[in-house]
Amino acid sequence: MGTSVTLSRRPDLAAATYAIPYPPGSPRFMEGSLASLLVRGRRVARRSPHLVVALLEDDRPVARGVMVPFRGREPFPARGWDEVAVWAAEDALDDVTPDTAGALEIAVHPDHQGRGHSATVLRAMREAVAAAGLTSLVIPVRPPDKADVPATPMADYAAATRPDGLPADRWLRTHVRAGGRIEAIAPCSATVQAPLADWRRWTGLPFDRDGVVTVPGALAPVFVSTAQDFAVYVEPNVWVSHRVA
Repeated sequence: MGTSVTLSRRPDLAAATYAIPYPPGSPRFMEGSLASLLVRGRRVARRSPHLVVALLEDDRPVARGVMVPFRGREPFPARGWDEVAVWAAEDALDDVTPDTAGALEIAVHPDHQGRGHSATVLRAMREAVAAAGLTSLVIPVRPPDKADVPATPMADYAAATRPDGLPADRWLRTHVRAGGRIEAIAPCSATVQAPLADWRRWTGLPFDRDGVVTVPGALAPVFVSTAQDFAVYVEPNVWVSHRVA
């Protein structure tokens, strides 16, 4: 299953770790997230290398898990991913001692999918959190298969189970099998607001009518105003907590 290391142990792997691409079909429009600018890869790699995990095969990164430290406020805020990014940035600026790690992403190289690497990375992330002296790991999970049913409320989607009781969604199922606990829904976890020209560039769609537009890869509809020349995407995520030894 490979070897897991943090960038604090192998800073020479930072570029290769962040070069792991997202799976084909990952939505380009998420690059319009302003909150993500606060936790760019180079910033996290510099400030919190002990919380960036790389899974290696033949000494080359094939998967990564990226976390940021912060002081926990409310346990599972409605503005999940964006709130974690803002809290981490605020606490870094204010020299606040963190007690929690929030996972920003887990990415497996497209050529290495289906080999159980996600569960391996999750285990390494928990170990890194414990080694950092933090007490909890929380994750605003983005289940990509939700894009197949964008109109379905996330609460209903996340609650669906198989006959064996595990989540119907494969990514939520991976977390539960790895020891994660589904805690809450983050209904407005990540927000992208941008002029229509940007949305046309990101998606190739015309964005020429008001109302809601279904965008490939989006977990919820995008709201469009042609008169005001903008569209807003509000993405729901699922809060999952993992025990830290």
